[in-house]
Amino acid sequence: MVETEETLSPVCDLPAPMKEYIIHFAQVHETFRKPELESLATLFNIEYKLLYYSDKTAFARIALKSNVDARKLISRSILTKDIYELWGSGYTYESLHADIRKRTSHLWHLYKDPSFKFLFKSFNGNRPESDKRKLIESFSYLGFDGPIRMKNPEELFVVMEDYEARSIEDPSRFAALNLDFEEIAATPSCNPTHLPEPHQLYLGRLIGTSNRDAIEVYDLKKRNYIGTTSMDAELSLVTANMALVSTGKLAYDPFVGTGSFAVACAHFGGVTFGSDIDGRMIRGNRPGKDLRSNFEQYGIMDRYGDMFVSDLTNSPLGRFGSQEGERSEQIFDAIICDPPYGVREGLKVLGSRDPLRPKVPIMKDGVAQHTLKDFIPPKRPYSFDKMLDDIMNFSSTHLVPGGRLCIWLPTADEDTHEFSIPTHKNLKLESVCIQNFNKWARRLLTYTRTSDDHSESITGEKLESGTTLDIGSAEEKFSRTADALNPFRRKYFEGFKTPPSEEP
Repeated sequence: MVETEETLSPVCDLPAPMKEYIIHFAQVHETFRKPELESLATLFNIEYKLLYYSDKTAFARIALKSNVDARKLISRSILTKDIYELWGSGYTYESLHADIRKRTSHLWHLYKDPSFKFLFKSFNGNRPESDKRKLIESFSYLGFDGPIRMKNPEELFVVMEDYEARSIEDPSRFAALNLDFEEIAATPSCNPTHLPEPHQLYLGRLIGTSNRDAIEVYDLKKRNYIGTTSMDAELSLVTANMALVSTGKLAYDPFVGTGSFAVACAHFGGVTFGSDIDGRMIRGNRPGKDLRSNFEQYGIMDRYGDMFVSDLTNSPLGRFGSQEGERSEQIFDAIICDPPYGVREGLKVLGSRDPLRPKVPIMKDGVAQHTLKDFIPPKRPYSFDKMLDDIMNFSSTHLVPGGRLCIWLPTADEDTHEFSIPTHKNLKLESVCIQNFNKWARRLLTYTRTSDDHSESITGEKLESGTTLDIGSAEEKFSRTADALNPFRRKYFEGFKTPPSEEP
């Protein structure tokens, strides 16, 4: 591959030293793609400018300072496929060729001798192979004399065709295709977003590929130990990216379960810790089938910190740093969690149902039960809202400045405009990503720990309308049912039906 980073002039009209690139996204989890890219730019301290992005297309245009930055940015991305140095763009092949000549004629001699290959990548459309060959031949003016290699060429050039119209209200795009905008708009049977010819064309030179292959490596179907609620590999890896996990950083999951987030963080070099209220999840169901065995399977035991049994209200992590001169409580670079939704059974927290009951050891054959290996500690009902309160305050206490909290929260579709975002004075909201299901959705909220230090706890911030979170007192929550403690659980069993409107 030709590398003349220092001598090449910009490929586009951006101010030096910025160059224009094309990112080819995977067309999945669309609301996560841009936040993941922004998180990676933050992680690598890369200056960039997003020139064009839409959830409705697989291609985005971005400006970066160098090919080095482009490769670094894409290197661990999960929701992208490749990044290309932009050589030209246009609405038609005629305009594409004109733009290539204008932008890159000064570069052609650099690629005269290396081996090369041309490929097509299309979004929402395709064309016959015979047409592709003819179109590739139309680029012969580039003057490449090197051998054509279908495997491992030194240079890969890709023609990208976008058949998805960005906006029906952009007549110039239809005019460029010799299509009548008014006629198309007035024809109900014609779908103007799926045209017979692409409305946008690009030519790019491959610069780097993403880390999307990791999804196959960590596929749950191939994993040694999983549970019914294990987060899939793709979203686990994306979440680790959003949390800025990297080599040497400490990551913690307070609801670790079978360790999906812990494994993802370890993949990116983080030293991982986790806890769970149910020790059986960590210990597994038989020898060789436990959380630790997943780390052994992937050869990442050097990033296995520790796993222990606790909940946020009884965490051993809160037992230091309270006195001057002791170790700081700010120890984690990332806290990642998918809290239990309390659907199969109401949410629980360690402790007795009767707060007035004396706390004395229960003996069995002269041995305290809590010292036995198979001991299951007692639990009491727990409010979903109180759990959010505890997570936010715990993260404020234990994240280092600049550290990130990534938390998954469920909501019914009918609550889309009423969903209240948990906030904390010490935590800055970075992004809200949505994964939709049939009748409900879940959101990934990402926060950064600020350098400030306020004592205020959680509040409710409304997206558009609705009420704030109702934390309530411990006494009030103690007397309520599981459904009252968890509105999502109630709506889940009601089938997410919208309640009938009241007559005025």
